[in-house]
Amino acid sequence: TLATCRPLDIRGQAMVRFARFKDAAGAISYGIAQADGSLSYAEGCPFAATLRDTKRPAVPKHFLPPVEPSEILCIGLNYRKHADELKLPHPVNPVVFMKPLTCATGHLSEIVKPRLTEKMDYEVELAVVIGRECRDVTKDEAMDYVLGYTCANDLSTRDWQKLPHIAGSQWVRSKMFDGFAPLGPLLAMKEEIRDPHALGLRSYVNGQLFQDGSTSDLIFNIAEIISFLSISTTLRPGTVILTGTPFGVAEGREAPGKPWPYIKAGDRLAVEIDGIGRLENSIVADPSSAKCVFNAASEDLIRSCGVDDRACRD
Repeated sequence: TLATCRPLDIRGQAMVRFARFKDAAGAISYGIAQADGSLSYAEGCPFAATLRDTKRPAVPKHFLPPVEPSEILCIGLNYRKHADELKLPHPVNPVVFMKPLTCATGHLSEIVKPRLTEKMDYEVELAVVIGRECRDVTKDEAMDYVLGYTCANDLSTRDWQKLPHIAGSQWVRSKMFDGFAPLGPLLAMKEEIRDPHALGLRSYVNGQLFQDGSTSDLIFNIAEIISFLSISTTLRPGTVILTGTPFGVAEGREAPGKPWPYIKAGDRLAVEIDGIGRLENSIVADPSSAKCVFNAASEDLIRSCGVDDRACRD
């Protein structure tokens, strides 16, 4: 519903944000969020600073990410309390991984729970959008290249991430399934957020609060992340950077004798960030039964995924 697009207000006044959507005619447009939660059509381009409110009411049929990502870069283990809940040391440099563009999806979209995981997890994250091309920037320069901020949910599969026979000593495969980077619905321009390092962020599963943190707990701040990522590397306009997740993920609550904490088909997810908005998605079962190449290679993996590897191989 349009009401879910209403920005959360940390200053006591309604704030304008923009969304991106497809209407009933199939046209893709930007929309300016009004104080009452409705949207109006916008013309122009946010990257050229020409976005203009036409005042024509808009009724989205499908929400898209508020910008079309050119890349999705992600920082792992970047909140102190999150590292502590997993009993892991704080990193010395940012931990970087990437998600393919097929992970990007919008507000209210359905996301398929992959059939070969029993440990699908949620991660509320502040996403930073790069507005101008940059390379080799210092920490003092980095914020000049930020367009704005949006909500993200860095969906993950902990069995694919942690079991060595399938993870391959990296995180990418566990986080690259279709729809595993929902973004939006609104983007707040950089100038609208006085301090991105003092924002509350929360995640809910079926209305129950599980993550309740603050960006003040970041190990590496936004400027440090951008500077690090830009070392001999071009960050293009539209690059989306997921900055990490706070304490409270399902993995941290897994324990013998306690309810199974992971996401299942039928669940409704929501993440919200103060001053930016609330992003909602629903989880559906995987309709495919294709016998793709998948070698369990261990009893632990067979038990984790609930399958016999022979049933999953060509």
